[in-house]
Amino acid sequence: MKYKTLTHYLVEQQREHQSIDPELRLLLEIVARACKSIGHAVGKGALGGVLGSLGSENVQGEIQKKLDVLSNDILLEANEWGGHLAGMASEEMTTIHRIPNRYPKGEYLLLFDPLDGSSNIDVNVSIGTIFSVLKAPAGAEGRDIEEADFLQPGSRQVAAGYAIYGPQTMLVLTTGNGVASFTLDREMGAWCLTGENIRIPEDTKEFAINMSNMRHWAPEMRRYIEDCLAGQDGPLGKNYNMRWIASMVSDVHRIMNRGGVFMYPWDAREPEKAGKLRLMYEANPMSMLIEQAGGASIDGTQRILDIQPEALHQRVSVMLGSKNEIARIAEYHQQ
Repeated sequence: MKYKTLTHYLVEQQREHQSIDPELRLLLEIVARACKSIGHAVGKGALGGVLGSLGSENVQGEIQKKLDVLSNDILLEANEWGGHLAGMASEEMTTIHRIPNRYPKGEYLLLFDPLDGSSNIDVNVSIGTIFSVLKAPAGAEGRDIEEADFLQPGSRQVAAGYAIYGPQTMLVLTTGNGVASFTLDREMGAWCLTGENIRIPEDTKEFAINMSNMRHWAPEMRRYIEDCLAGQDGPLGKNYNMRWIASMVSDVHRIMNRGGVFMYPWDAREPEKAGKLRLMYEANPMSMLIEQAGGASIDGTQRILDIQPEALHQRVSVMLGSKNEIARIAEYHQQ
């Protein structure tokens, strides 16, 4: 069976749907090639000397794994010379990365979490890369890009996606015209279209959350989970299953394929922070993908894509997945 390649798919999006322009198409192809390189490094594991930590901390105060830094470097080096970008930002870096003066500059901004699920690296559990593309604001031409230029609500994203490095290496992508998935043919080295117009079931009996933190959640979050655990005889009238991989990419990928909800709520141990996940690098791109697949994504009461960012590394509570179950969770928070 012959599959469309990623390039074929993107050219169709450009010609038939006018959802992207040639510069964005080329940018997405470069990001996909970088993800292919990261996937190769992940696949080598101990053979490539990439397991373990460096002993350093990133801007979030988290211990950096060797693969975190390697993946970050791969994405920076792959994208800075192409002429499609005005700047980049990464979860692993304190501030933005400006395109060096020796390279031409473009009109797009790239944000990424180079390796999501770092705690799973050394135990061979699926991990991934998340990315988001914005347009540089009007008036940014002819000057150095600034952090403020990146602080746009997720509704302004022009593309978003993730790569998942598991039994198959896959790329899941949206350019605002639905969600498509591509599987890496390792023999050919090509991303092949294996899923198109992905839709998330509106109802579900499955949730993903770190139950060990339940005692730290707000009352409304605890009440919802308690009602889920009450099963068929409880107020929700159905038996739920729980899944938790501790890799947002992996949990969201499962939801993309069979529905469910993923939740990372506010935690009383860091009450001054709205949540754990990063708005710009994780919540926004995943929310765009979820909504494009017919799901919903909120911080409890507000649509995540409507949040106006105030800082590059801003954190947020995240509840996303099957549309009707997210509406139910919102009701608990409103009450």
